[in-house]
Amino acid sequence: MKLFESLSRYQPQALAVLRIMTALQFIEHGSQKLFNFPVSADPHALSGLTVTAAILEFAGGILLALGLFTRPVAFLLAGEMAIAYFMAHMPRDFFPVNNGGDSAISFCFIFLYLVFAGAGAFALDNRRSA
Repeated sequence: MKLFESLSRYQPQALAVLRIMTALQFIEHGSQKLFNFPVSADPHALSGLTVTAAILEFAGGILLALGLFTRPVAFLLAGEMAIAYFMAHMPRDFFPVNNGGDSAISFCFIFLYLVFAGAGAFALDNRRSA
């Protein structure tokens, strides 16, 4: 359909919106673990693994929001989310809707997509390669 074909010219901007909004949500996961902000009814105990995950989520989310080192950071975060799913969610139940892992799966595959698609518009990566 002609209308949808004309939307293709906005693909870099739409990719940037996906990257930025996903990164902002991901930063929240890290800041909640590190700083209990936003305040959690069930704060996480800070084990070595949790601190590592929190730092990856907070710092990696900031880098993705800025579009800096997008592909390697997205690759690292996709791996983190795959590990988080299989370690924390899968043992609870087979179905993601029952084990609370649906966001981990979504983050994993969005990050994996960014590995292949790149940062899109509005990214510091675009200035680095110029």
